[in-house]
Amino acid sequence: MSRSGKGTPQGGIISPLLANLYLHWFDRAFQRGPAQWKDAKLVRYADDFLVMTRQWDVDLQGWIENSLEGKFQLTINREKTKVVDLKEEKAKVNFLGYTFQRVRDLYGRAKRFLRMVPSDQAMNKERESLHELTNSGQCFKPVPELIGEINQQLQGWKNYFSIGNPQGAYWEIDWYVRERLIQHLQRRSQRGFEFPKDRTIYQWFEEQGLIALSGCKAKRHPMNV
Repeated sequence: MSRSGKGTPQGGIISPLLANLYLHWFDRAFQRGPAQWKDAKLVRYADDFLVMTRQWDVDLQGWIENSLEGKFQLTINREKTKVVDLKEEKAKVNFLGYTFQRVRDLYGRAKRFLRMVPSDQAMNKERESLHELTNSGQCFKPVPELIGEINQQLQGWKNYFSIGNPQGAYWEIDWYVRERLIQHLQRRSQRGFEFPKDRTIYQWFEEQGLIALSGCKAKRHPMNV
């Protein structure tokens, strides 16, 4: 194991603090520079950031590279950095768990809107968390206790992904949760669990207290018009 003489360890506690200290000055320089002469917008979270502009050119790219790698002596991750034109067909941007993409109007009108949905990576990560909560090692847990833990996980996920257009993702996660709970019930019962005949599976889970993301309304967002 070797100790690096440069940079900070990935995932280290001090890394976000140092990133904000360094890039705070980059934010200020950006507002005095490209924000003025390019009408560009900067959105940053720790060391992840987006630069939004109507026209990307070598001057803007050069300013960013020279500022970060020259003045601030930071290193740009070229593998994760790219220029995306959202006007192009199927072009999209992933940022902080969301995917941004211009899509056709749902009502057939001759215009597009910027759709904001949980990214594929965010969806897979949530499925992994729910799978861990409902794996075979949890067979000993009573259904009410397990549903309480699942609800806590779902509520936290919904709180973050409650803006934009998450309804399709909500339906997918709801479906996955119910499939996992059905498997859990079958594992707990030696004869095989049977749902009551006088109501649907969804009604039965609702009676047990399971929340449904698909019944939650998404918050409006300025870009979602």
